[in-house]
Amino acid sequence: MTIIIPPNNKNETTPELIFDAAVLQTAAKIPSQFVWPDGEKPSPDLPELRSPCIDLLSVDHDAVRLVGEACLKHGFFLVVNHGVTPELVAEAHRCMDHFFRQPFDRKQAIERKVGEHWGYSSSFTRRFSSKLPWKETLSFEYKESKSDNIEDYFRTTLGGEFSHLGKAYQEYCGAMSKLALRIMGVLALSLGVKPENFTDVFEENESIMRLNYYPMCKEPDQALGTGPHCDPTTITLLHQDKIPGLQIFSDNQWWSVNPNSHSFVVIIGDTFTALSNGRYKSCLHRAVVNSQNPRKSMAFFLCPKKDKVVTAPEELVDSDHPRLYPNFRWGSFLAFTQKHYRADIKTLEAFSEWIIEESRQ
Repeated sequence: MTIIIPPNNKNETTPELIFDAAVLQTAAKIPSQFVWPDGEKPSPDLPELRSPCIDLLSVDHDAVRLVGEACLKHGFFLVVNHGVTPELVAEAHRCMDHFFRQPFDRKQAIERKVGEHWGYSSSFTRRFSSKLPWKETLSFEYKESKSDNIEDYFRTTLGGEFSHLGKAYQEYCGAMSKLALRIMGVLALSLGVKPENFTDVFEENESIMRLNYYPMCKEPDQALGTGPHCDPTTITLLHQDKIPGLQIFSDNQWWSVNPNSHSFVVIIGDTFTALSNGRYKSCLHRAVVNSQNPRKSMAFFLCPKKDKVVTAPEELVDSDHPRLYPNFRWGSFLAFTQKHYRADIKTLEAFSEWIIEESRQ
């Protein structure tokens, strides 16, 4: 197998491409690096995906069955009555607005370095040179074992005037971690295994929080906010603002997912596919943009500690379901996606092949 590292050659773009949303969102023509191939461009007027909305206050047999059916079909469902207060969600959105309103140079001061998974990124222009996403992101790590690591990150990288953002996201990520573990318990029940088979994997989890800002785009039919991909992480808890943009692939077509401020979107990722021994599929999804309004979302990616070995429970391995993926440490998979491979629908398979090749050397 050949792993292709997308080029990062400054000679390819002269002058160097800079994704400054304040400038580009008013441009009549978008740069060619943001134009997607004809077969991958967004389609207008997609049907709405009807996916189960699980009430976490009453997780009964029917709810567990619906979760299992959704994860077998497309790897996507919603949860309500999740215990996260509307005030906390609203504050997290206000803090996101505050950060992305900063001048471009201020945000660039904490630029995400190639190979790292934290910091500010303006469309990944330093990492890729084509099919660029029309978005800005801010990513940072949440460590369950440390009560103030996010507060420290904001204070040390952006300064004391941003400490209120760190405090808000420290609380928000703590709530997301607890919610994610509750959902992992439901997923375990849907697979017929003990909840601790999954929840124990995430003791002292080292998860990732990402703030997404999708500016207006004058040519939304040519661009994508985020290209088609499966998340390499375990599950993603996504909260959207009121602007549509999330799309899910199921039954050989794309479907739109309308925002619901009272719910969290749950997206199955590649690491859970490995944990379930391939029983549940990673959710192929993308984000589109529009010419009328910017769009924002917050994604919490549940991840184990980096030295944790990911392996499917024995209850999910038998003669009819042989083990599909080699055991791996989460940190190795994370590094693979940051340094060697651009996440897509085949990330887990590519990583598995890479592990096997490495073990033979």
